[in-house]
Amino acid sequence: MADLKMPELNSVIIAGNLTKDPIYRQTTNGTPVVNFSVASNRRYRDSKDEWQEDVCYVGVVAWNKLAESCRDKLKKGNACLVEGELQSRTFKTEKGDSKTIVEIKARRIQFLNKKGSGSGEHHDEPTAFEDDSFEKHLSPEDTALLGDATAPTI
Repeated sequence: MADLKMPELNSVIIAGNLTKDPIYRQTTNGTPVVNFSVASNRRYRDSKDEWQEDVCYVGVVAWNKLAESCRDKLKKGNACLVEGELQSRTFKTEKGDSKTIVEIKARRIQFLNKKGSGSGEHHDEPTAFEDDSFEKHLSPEDTALLGDATAPTI
């Protein structure tokens, strides 16, 4: 049997509502970054055929222009759709303990609330922003794969 290589795939899409306002800051070299959490609801029927609801809370991090767009456009309760990849990071707590979290590194965020809904002005088109620097973090192989995937087919 031929050797098979496991595909390196790390992609996630989730839709939900922000649990609180995004936290915006800049790194020491001035790179914009924003963190927020999304609550995504799931409805299902239990063994007694009664509707139940489960909530999944997911952390999101966005960088650069995408972070600035989130700072300017998102607030607690807003609906959004996040596309990106899972990443884990470890940090020290105030007590000195190590803590590891898994979060979504956003590649694209679509703001699902109507623009100008408080001013009487209604636009039904959602607004989407992408991280234009995302590709610089890809390996040459991943970049080649993405280039192939986006090439027009004949």
